[in-house]
Amino acid sequence: MFLGWKDTWRLARAHAKPSRFINLIRVELSYLISRFTRKPVFWGMPTAISIEPTTACNLGCPQCPSGLKQFSRPTGKMSLQQFNVVLPQISRSTGYITLYFQGEPFINKDFTGMIAAANRQGIYTATSSNAHFITPDAALKTVEAGLKRMIISIDGTTQQTYAEYRIGGEIEKVIEGTRNLLNARKMLGVSYPIVVWQFIVFAHNEHEIPAIEKLAKEIGVDKLQLKTAQIYDLENAEKWLPSNPVFARYHKRDGLLAIKASRENRCSRFHKNPVLTWDGVMVPCCFDKDASHDLGNVFSDGVEKVWKGNRRLAFGQKLKQGRSQIDICNNCTEGVRVWI
Repeated sequence: MFLGWKDTWRLARAHAKPSRFINLIRVELSYLISRFTRKPVFWGMPTAISIEPTTACNLGCPQCPSGLKQFSRPTGKMSLQQFNVVLPQISRSTGYITLYFQGEPFINKDFTGMIAAANRQGIYTATSSNAHFITPDAALKTVEAGLKRMIISIDGTTQQTYAEYRIGGEIEKVIEGTRNLLNARKMLGVSYPIVVWQFIVFAHNEHEIPAIEKLAKEIGVDKLQLKTAQIYDLENAEKWLPSNPVFARYHKRDGLLAIKASRENRCSRFHKNPVLTWDGVMVPCCFDKDASHDLGNVFSDGVEKVWKGNRRLAFGQKLKQGRSQIDICNNCTEGVRVWI
């Protein structure tokens, strides 16, 4: 998702460092070779990485393990000290860090410190937030730290519609947090972070799409993105799925709901973009919410050892044998249009 030439240029600069660019070529080549030979081939280090500041969240979203407090893994937060252990290990190869996996990142007091540390290494940083904690001071610190992209979840234009899914949330706080961020950006005379409003389309809010488009223009966000919903409870999914099939990532097959994805035994995410949980566990991708596929701990073993280790190789071999046999792949959007 590129948002204008400035955003594209910032991302290109982040990957232009010789060691990162060479790594990017190696990773892309290994993915292509793996795809066409149908054998797991892994060269290089991650070109992008998602790092989880915390699993804690102030909301109770019904289709979110964090919001439902239903993790089998512990709730906690990564310290700036721990982040600074990981950063030198990835800075030569990684040009993009998403400081988000589960939870609300602003709950972690070290969050802006992580952004600043990555920014000093010339790494493009992005995050996702419900905006409830973006006070004027937090907004100013975030912009000063150098965040390049902020995705803000806003799934409605009225309190009733918004709170149907964002349980415990307040639509006015989302709008206020967005304004705070835009004002801080203006105050400091910069064009970043790019501010994206993310509107997940459900059955209860699809009628508000024209209204959210109007509101986004009034507030002045850089982009409004309509997103299809990820559903965990497929047996009761029809409560959430919109009537317009364009906005649903699922369809009925043999009377059951199934994701509109191919089941080719390949995965670009696994080759390029691992996820680190707050306590240092590397998992294959962002669909492993519970970290059930533990590839190793980077705090104890280091990023490179885990990335090139036997557990990851074994998972890659299993993936090539059949994605349909891997639980987290069954709800995966590889090959599905998520943003509308």
